[in-house]
Amino acid sequence: MNEIIKVRDLSFNWGENQVLDGVNFSLKENELVAILGINGAGKSTLLKCINKILKYNKGKVLLMNEDIRKYNLADLSKKISYVPQSVLTSFSMDVFDVVLLGRRPHLTWRIGEKDREKVSETLRFFNLEGFAFRKFNKLSGGERQRVVIAKAIAQDPNLFLMDEPTSDLDLKNQISVMKKIKQLVCNTDYSKSALIAIHDINIAARFADKILLLHEGRILAEGVPEEVLTTENIEKVFGVTSEVEVKTNNSPLRVIIKEEINEDEEE
Repeated sequence: MNEIIKVRDLSFNWGENQVLDGVNFSLKENELVAILGINGAGKSTLLKCINKILKYNKGKVLLMNEDIRKYNLADLSKKISYVPQSVLTSFSMDVFDVVLLGRRPHLTWRIGEKDREKVSETLRFFNLEGFAFRKFNKLSGGERQRVVIAKAIAQDPNLFLMDEPTSDLDLKNQISVMKKIKQLVCNTDYSKSALIAIHDINIAARFADKILLLHEGRILAEGVPEEVLTTENIEKVFGVTSEVEVKTNNSPLRVIIKEEINEDEEE
């Protein structure tokens, strides 16, 4: 498989605060990779460095074998779509038009029939047809999040960068959205991949082909869920004891959090 993204010795700091320190990993086509780590571990920062929202201090990011710094914004938007952790803007627009904004990198001087069809196809894919002509600012937080994800899908990139895309969704829609993203990425008719920062260990274990465990600015462990999500790694990164049930047949690996470590008792 070809590599969509390659990150080498990536470092980023806010002043004297080292957020990322020598991060290395690669992402192949048709691969869904989840980033796990505590709040403040650098998950969002890593996504923003890859997307050129933040300028990293050291290292290199290669997008489809090209240095990402060579891409202008328009060309980068054709290759990468980004779903932020929260949607602050409240568009007073129909949902159809919000999703159509995802087609902007591909537009010339007018919106074509192909662009409208892509939006319609994406809305059907996410079961959002009934929302098409509702106002975006009248939707609930979870409904808005699904629309923003649909906008990123309609952008038709090679790489989806998603920062906690299911955080505002109920459990049913978390599973549904992750299934849809997995379906898109695993379709070998297309050269697509997804890098998703997520907080739910079991959601990551169920859907990710590979997990990056981020700890103190570095990749502590990288690999398939069974290799990365050990009781030792979970305790080191999250500070909790756990029991890991290794998957059998088609059932996913499951992590059971047993108890929090009481730091006061340790002292």
